[in-house]
Amino acid sequence: MGQTAAVLALIFFLTEALPGDAAVALAGDNPDPQRIAVIREAMRLDRPAPERFLQWAGGLLHGDLGSSLVTSRPVSSYLADGLGPTLLLAALTLVPLVPLSVTLGVLAAGREGGPLDRLISSATLAVYAVPEFAFGVLLTTVLALRLGWLPPTAIGGVRADPAVLVLPVLVLLARPVCSISRLVRAGMIEAMASPYVAQARRYGISAARLRWTHALPNALAPAVQQLARTCDWLLCGVIVVESLFVIPGLGTVLLDAVAARDVPVVQGLAVVFALVTVLLNLAADLVARRFAPRSQVAA
Repeated sequence: MGQTAAVLALIFFLTEALPGDAAVALAGDNPDPQRIAVIREAMRLDRPAPERFLQWAGGLLHGDLGSSLVTSRPVSSYLADGLGPTLLLAALTLVPLVPLSVTLGVLAAGREGGPLDRLISSATLAVYAVPEFAFGVLLTTVLALRLGWLPPTAIGGVRADPAVLVLPVLVLLARPVCSISRLVRAGMIEAMASPYVAQARRYGISAARLRWTHALPNALAPAVQQLARTCDWLLCGVIVVESLFVIPGLGTVLLDAVAARDVPVVQGLAVVFALVTVLLNLAADLVARRFAPRSQVAA
């Protein structure tokens, strides 16, 4: 309970510290100070921050995220508008992420130090070192502008042309595949050197069965935790990707709210992101415990 209150207080007072003033933005160009004061009073911005925090936190207890200072729309409606494209992007990223990462990790670990291992390790390290924005610009320049294979942005709408999602998904997929595959590789190398795999090898079990049935489950625990952090990271990554490719998701909603100094919308999104982070990490801990070797679980 105390940690929840601390998180809410941190979200509220950090967003309060954002530069600018919604009342000034609403007052227009060359605003009259008296008009600004009237707007601030109408929006209750003239009240002390602790009082507004208690009112906001009390509303959260009843599922009320507040209303936009700019449009007076409920914050929940902004979430509903942006949730669809963001969930679609996240789903299209997560579906190929696990099989691709596991396959690359297992293939690299199969011949430790060999040509395939060096190729996969070097490629994943190089891609991981490139920031999402730079990687997105590079893919857009090559695949969209020069080769013309894909649309560069989603201005026409996702429904009008689903191909607009290919570049954003590639950008979101690149770094997680690199990090998770390297963790799977390290876990597989350790698992393949363990006594129980050596014993199974003496029983004449095939190399493929050893790798996929016996070693892989024990190599997945750290990868599962990284997958949860990846889902976490997706919430931040979509902000960059949606901005770059003009996709109307939660990232775009957040950037527009920050630009307009629409504090309740920023706060509502921050609360949702924090809640998702907690749930994902809890699920990751439970799944990692399920995949952990029995000796570790017993300890």
